[in-house]
Amino acid sequence: MTRKEQKEEKRNAILMTALNLFVTRGYYETKITDIAEAVPMSTGLLFHYFDSKESLLTELVKMGAAGTGSFKPEGDIDPEMFFKGFLAKLFEYSKTQPWVFNMFVLMGQARRPGMPEEARQIALSVSAVKSSAKLIKAGQAKGVFREGNPELLSQCFWSTVQGIMEEMAYNPKMKTPDPDWIVAVIKK
Repeated sequence: MTRKEQKEEKRNAILMTALNLFVTRGYYETKITDIAEAVPMSTGLLFHYFDSKESLLTELVKMGAAGTGSFKPEGDIDPEMFFKGFLAKLFEYSKTQPWVFNMFVLMGQARRPGMPEEARQIALSVSAVKSSAKLIKAGQAKGVFREGNPELLSQCFWSTVQGIMEEMAYNPKMKTPDPDWIVAVIKK
């Protein structure tokens, strides 16, 4: 393994360790020394990767924001099948990469008042609600999705997904729900 690869591996270890600690202990309750100890590495070395706990949080929120961008309905697609397929892939990927569950928790936490402002603004700037609302509106036109405000229906759909992902972060033995159950929130 090259030095560059080792450095990237250590950086990822720091990020995943911080993500886990921020979710299980809380951002403000987690000290930078806790992260360094859990990696394990010296606190001084950790500062070579991230200059502060806040910059570490911001980097994690940027990762979460990039993941939110993976919900991109494009072209002429069947709205119901898209939602079901997206959820099936999300749950399947999350079971092999459990940090994704924690990322949902962290993104929810980062949006709250009192969190470091840069991370909070990044978290608030991303949402799949508007793009989902367009897809819901298309599904309503086809008679597949229930009537009502598409943005509100989209918000309800994503709130359901958020809650499930958070529960699965805290309860790793929980089985993933059938995507049909979640799509039923918006289905006619």
